[in-house]
Amino acid sequence: MTLPEPPKKKEIKMEYKEIEPIVKKLSDKSAFWQKDYKTFRVCVYKPFSSLNGNILNYGFMAPYLVVFAENDLCESEMIDFAQKTGLAQIAKSFDSSVVFVRPLSLIDGKTCDWEMASGEILGELISNSRIHQYYKDGYVVANNRFTKSLDGYFIRGAIFRLCLFGCGKSADFIAKNYLTRFEGDGLWGRSDLAPATCFLENLSVVPENCANDIPVVSYKNSDKINDFFAEKCHYFLKKDDVDFVGDFYSFAKKFRRMNGPLQIDKDLEKDGLVIKPHIFTVKTSEDNLGDDKGTGNHKIGCFAFFNKGLFDEGKKAVPLVLGFHGGGDSCFFFATMAGWANIAHNNNFLLVTVENHLNSTATEMIEVIEELKKIYNIDETKIYSTGFSMGGCKTWDFVQEYPEVFAAVAPMDATFDVGQNVYGQEVVGGINEDVSVPIFYAGGETTPLPELPFQAQKCLDRMAYALKINKATAKYDVKLEDAANWKNKIWGIDGDYRLQSYDDSRNATLTMELFKNQNGDVYNIFASISDQGHDCREHTCQHAWEFMNQFSRVSGEVKMQKSEKFLEQ
Repeated sequence: MTLPEPPKKKEIKMEYKEIEPIVKKLSDKSAFWQKDYKTFRVCVYKPFSSLNGNILNYGFMAPYLVVFAENDLCESEMIDFAQKTGLAQIAKSFDSSVVFVRPLSLIDGKTCDWEMASGEILGELISNSRIHQYYKDGYVVANNRFTKSLDGYFIRGAIFRLCLFGCGKSADFIAKNYLTRFEGDGLWGRSDLAPATCFLENLSVVPENCANDIPVVSYKNSDKINDFFAEKCHYFLKKDDVDFVGDFYSFAKKFRRMNGPLQIDKDLEKDGLVIKPHIFTVKTSEDNLGDDKGTGNHKIGCFAFFNKGLFDEGKKAVPLVLGFHGGGDSCFFFATMAGWANIAHNNNFLLVTVENHLNSTATEMIEVIEELKKIYNIDETKIYSTGFSMGGCKTWDFVQEYPEVFAAVAPMDATFDVGQNVYGQEVVGGINEDVSVPIFYAGGETTPLPELPFQAQKCLDRMAYALKINKATAKYDVKLEDAANWKNKIWGIDGDYRLQSYDDSRNATLTMELFKNQNGDVYNIFASISDQGHDCREHTCQHAWEFMNQFSRVSGEVKMQKSEKFLEQ
């Protein structure tokens, strides 16, 4: 009897993101690896850094240093290039990497000349790059906290701080393809993309076109080419000699591009702002469901932002704003992109942003506050919390679990079901039902996530909870199924009065619904921002600070010093 042949195994082709890089550890504790994608080969050199990057994430401040190598280079040649040019020095100071790219032929998958390269290289590079809390050796391990699965392995790099380096043929390629805006997979979905800065050496031809908002550093190029850049570019630097380190810090470092528009960072440190890292060891609470679950204790990293001299001897105690980043970003993102560092600088308070806070609970954050009190002269009556996205959820945790600690809070762009913590689990031991905590809540009107009442029942429930604990006079009995008939299409009901503020930097309007409590004071502001998706902006955060700063908590009770801005007109 002839047996049938067994079925052939179906060949499964793994996606690029599913393949973990094979890392070579070097004698100086640096690392090197390479990986092929559809249109390019990437080689990553990660110099050793002593910045405790596993606890403190510098990624959102780090430039994404990408070298389009003119010719094929071996490992030692790439490392030598990175070290001699100073790119390794820059990367090391941000716990970052130097990334080398060579084009691949779509026919045989081998490296090819830049004249034959696909114009899709940069888009593919960006879609395979991420900044994340979990990373090592220049690549991201993207664990999904909610699905409990691995999203993949990505090149570690802040795409909105992309610095492209090209020489000769590779510079020609950059000038031909990437001195313009184009659409790709950005930080949060599809968006307009372009480099934050292009460093171009020995171009052979005058570019055909150049967007005026792409900064260009020109090395050893002809007068004709430099005249072109001088006319086209708002930000242009002409140099006869290559100086990557000097030109990065004096010119390129300040540029970033968030979802399209070019933005310029303020040099707050030059203006007197101190940025100080801290690492605290805390007792792991029983409700911790993060990576440190079941451990006796674990480390928590944070950054303090404050003006030089603020804590000199004899100075009065200052307010503390505890800040929490979104689930996919970091301390520096929240402090700088959302403008809180600038607000702290202008208003002389202590801002402390907590790193990778999803691995820590509200209980552990209270321990962090106690550690901060030992270091800084904090006004214990004026402790506030704010956060974006998952950081907003962490701030809601405080309202539910530790309301007596905070004078006011400003959760933004996030609502979980009432009674749930930042892990989406029920709060152990019940939640606050009657302790007032003034709340400034804000969300974008075009956000795709459930942040506002017209989007989801849990948002309705969260607003009702906020009004209840703050003893508002308004009755919040609207139903989601009646949303089409709501008088107020976002919140269901109007506030006792309304304030609007125009943000000329984003051409958007912040609309604030203000709700009075039984004493006639405003303890709740529900705000929405026109033409804003899932985002957190300085204009909104400034209003949040002005609201929170009215309140103090003395002997457990909220005291209010009314601001004219929030008095009824």
